[in-house]
Amino acid sequence: MILEARGVTVRFGGLTALKEVSLAVPPGSIVGLVGPNGAGKTTLFGVLSGILLPDSGSVLLRDRDVTGSTPQVRARAGLARTFQRTELFSDLTVREHLVLAHHARHTRPRLWRDLVGIGPRGTPAEVEELLAVLGLEEVSDRPARSIPLGTGRLVEVGRALATDPVVILLDEPSSGLDVHETEQLAATLLTAREQRGVALVLVEHDLDLVLGMCDRVDVLDFGEMIASGPPEVIREDPTVRAAYIGDEALL
Repeated sequence: MILEARGVTVRFGGLTALKEVSLAVPPGSIVGLVGPNGAGKTTLFGVLSGILLPDSGSVLLRDRDVTGSTPQVRARAGLARTFQRTELFSDLTVREHLVLAHHARHTRPRLWRDLVGIGPRGTPAEVEELLAVLGLEEVSDRPARSIPLGTGRLVEVGRALATDPVVILLDEPSSGLDVHETEQLAATLLTAREQRGVALVLVEHDLDLVLGMCDRVDVLDFGEMIASGPPEVIREDPTVRAAYIGDEALL
């Protein structure tokens, strides 16, 4: 497995946010993580990315135990993450976001040096390729504050891909997007998986998106993993229907 959580438990005071939760991500796969609000999805992402330390259990990245490792160590080992809210630097251009991410993974200069000389002539070939794959060439020199939300989501995906990851954690990437933008995002993620072999873990409330593009879906409810399997099995699982999907969503 490229990424694993084994028996992870997280407590906040008297509240158990996760109880012995396990998750496994094969290389190059797309895994969906769904469940009601408060089920523990974001907490699990925090544990996987190194923001939260579990009370018990372990996290493995490329067969290496990284349970106590910082987010920076995990990033250098090939884990990238996007967040539920768009997190972009408003004054930096689309191109600069991707170049900085590329430099952060492949070089270790100071941040101000990264910003010097960024432009079409100073852009690494890998970043130029990403701009083309993501359809961002026309807006590459526009500042982030001037692009729409859907484009911003693609920039976040591009920034994650620019770090040359083996797995990306995507926290509600379709949040705030319309149908067309969601379809464009899904196509981009599938292309990234196909061309780069990167694995994706998707926390998402858009069930059509999850069931349509994921190889496997894991379902959390009240901090416990209640089901795991291919989309067609999850769709028909009576436990999942009762806890989350509901019969009306299956019509």
